[in-house]
Amino acid sequence: MRKVNIGNIEISKDSPTFIVAEMSANHCQDIELAKETIYAMKEAGADAVKLQTYTPDTITIDEKTNDFIIRGSNLWDGISLYDLYKKAYIPWEWHYELKEIAEKVGLIFFSTPFDKSAVDFLEEIGVPAYKIASLEILDIPLIEYIASKGKPVIISTGIATLSDIEEAVNACRRVGNEQIILLKCVSAYPTPLEEVNLRTIPNMAETFDCVVGISDHTLGISVPIAAVALGARLIEKHFILSKDIDSPDKEFSLTPEEFKEMVKAVREVEKALGKISYDLTEGMKKSREFARSLYVVKDMKKGEVFTEENVRSIRPGYGLHPKYLKDVLGKRAKRDIKRGTPLSWELID
Repeated sequence: MRKVNIGNIEISKDSPTFIVAEMSANHCQDIELAKETIYAMKEAGADAVKLQTYTPDTITIDEKTNDFIIRGSNLWDGISLYDLYKKAYIPWEWHYELKEIAEKVGLIFFSTPFDKSAVDFLEEIGVPAYKIASLEILDIPLIEYIASKGKPVIISTGIATLSDIEEAVNACRRVGNEQIILLKCVSAYPTPLEEVNLRTIPNMAETFDCVVGISDHTLGISVPIAAVALGARLIEKHFILSKDIDSPDKEFSLTPEEFKEMVKAVREVEKALGKISYDLTEGMKKSREFARSLYVVKDMKKGEVFTEENVRSIRPGYGLHPKYLKDVLGKRAKRDIKRGTPLSWELID
């Protein structure tokens, strides 16, 4: 698995998890709310803030025919694509100020472009990486154009088949860009737990020789925490200041308190993962003193035979290893031995 650098942060199999707070539509067309959200993201422990850069007209057209009406969605059923995106998009002129605020507080600022004009705009303001949304993974010309900028490309796989992922990865590599992060993702809002299939994460890393992470739309924080244990090195979660905000994404977004708890748990898991090791820690060595060993459990006279009545495997662990019990039985005591004496070879004739 390769490594990717976003800004001054390295992302690799041995690095801390890169945690991205997704603003999405949770700004509600209010720049002051957007600013406040960025400050809260930093306070909650995010490494980066991600926006989405589009307008309703760059992502779809204003049509109300059946093709352009959302059907079967728990959250947006019956709404036209154009009307949804009109409510959700972030005005492009905000990017300058939000980027300045993000970088001032120490967050990496980047975005998801949805067409070439958005890429050109993001190049102009100088983002360090690009995200490919799940629904854009089929747009190979767009992916090639993004990858040609020579910056890390983070690709969500929420609607992708194995061959779709392969085509997207090849599109990046075809233009000489190996800085690829694949995100396990399910484009269902919110995502049922039984559809997540986290075991795909290590397989994806091996199959595509990429850094792998997760873009998660489940409720709660269990899935990203488990993903880290399976090798995810980037987590993307939607972030909202309050569930009282009227946003189309609020149902599967984390509040600052929830996001902070997720970050805390992820950092704890990283510590616990550690490395492959069979060495004993100092604590384990101390505890080993209370393991079982062979002790004389009845007073014995010199020459008396060791039997299961006078020698037992008990705690603590200062005597001979219990594996030597059969070797000891039937032999004789070299001297008188008091009950409670740890057995040693010096006591055996």
